[in-house]
Amino acid sequence: MRDKARFVFDANAIISAFLFDKSTPGLALEKALMNGELLLSLEVAEELASVLRRDKFDRYVHRKVREEFLKALILESVFIESRETIRVCRDPADDKFLELAVSGSASHLITGDEGLLALNPFKGISILSPKEFLNISLPT
Repeated sequence: MRDKARFVFDANAIISAFLFDKSTPGLALEKALMNGELLLSLEVAEELASVLRRDKFDRYVHRKVREEFLKALILESVFIESRETIRVCRDPADDKFLELAVSGSASHLITGDEGLLALNPFKGISILSPKEFLNISLPT
């Protein structure tokens, strides 16, 4: 049995948490990091890198700061290689978050995506919005 809870955040929740650190997603990410491990896969990290490179974020945070955030997130996270192919999401691009959660034995997947939230629970993994995640008690 693992000592720490394991959490997966979808890309939008991570980006929102970064851009607006005292937002609900930001507080949810902080709670997850304080209470367990954040899981990443290469595929999720690549999506984050791609999104964070978009010029539209320049008005919020300088590109160099976004790159530093991603580096710190990668160093703070546990990398998991997906062992299972899952094809259940309405948006096939979201299946990678379920694959990561299942392969990494995550306890929770945190997302604002309605398609993922509709699958709660998935193979014993709670799929919660950032607000719902903030309102639950985690085992100590």
